[in-house]
This record gives sequence, structure tokens and C-alpha cells, in this order.
Amino acid sequence: MDIFDSDILFEKAVCIVKNAGCILLEQTLASRISQKGKTDFVTAVDVKVQDEIKKELYKLNSQIQFMGEEQDNTDIDTKRPVWILDPVDGTTNLIHGFCNSAVSLALADDNRVIFGIVYNPFSNEIFTAKSGEGALCNDRSIHVSYAESLSESLCSVGSNPSKRQCADEAFERMRRLYDRCHDIRRIGAASIELCYVACGRLDAYLEHELKPWDFAAGKLIVEEAGGIVTDFNGNDPLLNENSSDIAASSGLIHSELLSVI
Repeated sequence: MDIFDSDILFEKAVCIVKNAGCILLEQTLASRISQKGKTDFVTAVDVKVQDEIKKELYKLNSQIQFMGEEQDNTDIDTKRPVWILDPVDGTTNLIHGFCNSAVSLALADDNRVIFGIVYNPFSNEIFTAKSGEGALCNDRSIHVSYAESLSESLCSVGSNPSKRQCADEAFERMRRLYDRCHDIRRIGAASIELCYVACGRLDAYLEHELKPWDFAAGKLIVEEAGGIVTDFNGNDPLLNENSSDIAASSGLIHSELLSVI
């Protein structure tokens, strides 16, 4: 298979993600937990999903690199084609039975995402986007909201519990935004929150120090739905950085959002 035959890769990747995503529903595996940090968990689901998807993607094309949350990615060259996977975005949610967890997969080349897939098996929603072709939820076209100001917006702010040293600043940002918008939500899964911006359920989303697998697929889905995703300074977040601050919005409110940050 041609390494750049993205249409075929996309169709097959959607099937792979949906099949592996069903593993998130296996409560026995979700209860098998180990800790990477004080508030950073990995379950048997994370490991099984990553292993399964990695194996199937390798069958599709063994030349494409693989970046996954549950492995060492120091040798990844994001200038070359690379899969970017978060096998379970929202692991803490999964542990607690808070049904907001998703599989997030992107294919990127030369630091540009070609397509993104986010699947939440609990809601049976799969969000997809291909560069230049718009965004979909369960094969139906989606678009960001038409909110023109924060005063008419519902926003989400992530707390990133693995970066608790940034908590004071994060909650100050949340308060400033809360004072300007309708209300604040906190879902605990960046990929889902980005997709909710893409389909208009949220008008904006902020979180600090996210990894590429947290936002790669969701960023493209937001952009293809008509929205904007930048870092907190208004710059394009890069896939080759260790982490990035993420600000996503429907677009019309983005300048105001950044001013609040």
C-alpha cells in the first residue's frame, strides 16, 4: 500500500479504532490499574487498546512510525509519516465509571495532521476529519457554534492533574473565563472536549501542557468544522513539542478568549 494513500488508510483506521474502542467497555480490564504518577494512571485497557491498534496499523503499512501514550517516543521524527495514538483519553474517567473516555488517532506527515479519528464507545460517537474535507460525527457533517462573544458561550477548562504545579494559574484562568461566559464545564478528556467544540456543544476549550496524542486528532476536527486551535499565545501548537497549551474555539470568540488567558 502506498504510504500516502490516505483515503485507504483512513477507511481502514476508522474500522481499527472502532473495533479496539469496544475494549473500553470491558470493566474487568478497567479495574486493573497501575500508576505512572500520583494522579497519572494506566489500566489494562490502555495497554490492550494500544497493542491492538499498533499491531493492526503495522499490518496496514509497516513504514509509518507509531507514537503512542504508553511507550517511549523519543525516536519519533514528526517530519516523517507518523500515527499518533491516545489509546484511552480519559483514563481517570474510565476508572471511576464516568463515561467520557475515547480513543484518539491521527495520521500526520511533516508536522501536519492528514486525518483524525476520535471514538467514544460510551456514547457510540465517532468524530472524524480529513484535511480539507470537513468534519463529521457518525458520518454527519458538523460545524462549530456561531457564538460571537464569550458572554453567550459555554466553555470548558481542563485542570491537567498530572501538572498540579500549574493548578493555581489554571484555576485563575478558569475564574476569569467563568466571569465572562455562560458557565464552565470539565469533561476530563481533551479529545472529547475538542470534538464538542467542533460540533457546537462547547464554544471554547482551554487546557495547559497537553501532549501531541491529546490534541492531534481533535485539533484537525475542530479546524475542519470551522473553528480555531492555537496555543495560549495564538501560535499553532506543534506535534514535535513535548507539550503544548491548547486554546480551541468556534473562531469568532478566539481573540476574546486569548485576551482572557
